[in-house]
Amino acid sequence: MRSLIAVAGTALLTVPACGSTVDRSPQSAPAGGKLHVAAAFYPLQWLSQQVGGTDVTVEGLTKPGVEPHDLELSPRQVADIQSSGLIVYIKGVQPAVDEAVQQHAAGEGFDAATVVPTLATVAHEEEHGEGDGHAHEDIGYDPHIWLDPHRFATIATKLGERLATADPAHASGYRERAAATAADLTTLDKEFQQGLTTCANRAIVTSHTAFGYLANRYMLEQIGISGIDPDAEPSPARLAEVAGIAKQKKVTTIFTEELVSPKVAEVLAQEVGAKTAVLNPLESQPASGDYLTAMRGDLATLRTALGCT
Repeated sequence: MRSLIAVAGTALLTVPACGSTVDRSPQSAPAGGKLHVAAAFYPLQWLSQQVGGTDVTVEGLTKPGVEPHDLELSPRQVADIQSSGLIVYIKGVQPAVDEAVQQHAAGEGFDAATVVPTLATVAHEEEHGEGDGHAHEDIGYDPHIWLDPHRFATIATKLGERLATADPAHASGYRERAAATAADLTTLDKEFQQGLTTCANRAIVTSHTAFGYLANRYMLEQIGISGIDPDAEPSPARLAEVAGIAKQKKVTTIFTEELVSPKVAEVLAQEVGAKTAVLNPLESQPASGDYLTAMRGDLATLRTALGCT
């Protein structure tokens, strides 16, 4: 256990963006005659593109490889929000986006978390300990709603209605694409249900508790090394606790993430005699493919790790 304690102070590394804000009056007419949509981070960007189609232009506010929780807006991005006909976001995930919506575009904000039931967060002691200096708002619920395809299908439908209201001339197209996207997500949901029905193990140990909705939907048990904040450092006590649980439940795989340092997970895996594998929380655009292909990749990874038949 000494090796676990030695890495307890290791930061779960993320890559922040930086910038500042600027004052600019909103523009009522979108460029090129199309409705302009600002999407807070990748899953919402993907959904906006699917539902909006050729009737919108979509600007993703969080660039690939950037941890969305740490986003700071550049002057150009603030101006982009001001000139957008709709801002698709999840309140509390990115304080800079929340502030910009409140100050400049409150009527044009679509908070995806308001249209589906949310899950409460499970706090760990490290959430209130020393971190890397970043402050994260306690929003009272788990924001990772996009990792449940069933909920995400509902959000697609509601987004279609919101776009139809914002741009009535193309309302039928928004509704048709929303229905098609919801159908694709329903198919994905069925694939997860079928693929995770019969598994030798149902416990997943993750770098941080990003997979609560996925676990809840498909009757898995998530054990997070860190809590909802990916920047939080797990305490020695938490590492020892997770190691004990992993051994008790005969966990064979410790899951890491692309945007979080794998060091703690790797040492934990060594301690419990497990291997590591990447489980993508889709907080950033995947290197190849899209939301659907990345989610199917996660399903394949889970099936292998959990011994599903």
